[in-house]
Amino acid sequence: MFFISAKLFAQKEPIERVWWNEEKTSKIQIFKATDGKWYGKIIFLKDPNDTDGKPKTDKKNPDDKLKSRPVLNLIILQNFIKSSEVNVYESGSVYDPQSGKTYCGKLTFNGTALKLRGYICGFSLLGRSSVWTTAD
Repeated sequence: MFFISAKLFAQKEPIERVWWNEEKTSKIQIFKATDGKWYGKIIFLKDPNDTDGKPKTDKKNPDDKLKSRPVLNLIILQNFIKSSEVNVYESGSVYDPQSGKTYCGKLTFNGTALKLRGYICGFSLLGRSSVWTTAD
């Protein structure tokens, strides 16, 4: 008898792929971690270096200890869980390395587009949306 793990046939969620940000300046890979939540990390930067020729770092981070970490491979989406709504992932956080700020977030998948809504936690009306497109 053959016993095949159900994991081998597990379908990936539609958001588990590589996405262009709206400005097409970076690619973000979204993946499901071992904790069952979805995360996203920057895997490509159109301009990976600062004006001094050194790799970009997280210099706007409010935590001085994190300002020297590279932006490339930086986790910017964290702890998203699948909603009861179809193709919606919520309760996560979005980190913006350009401002050093972290927001609450919601992801909505729609074919080849992913709508990212970042907002001030507790005030979903105070925020902005961005539409990412598939890069793979």
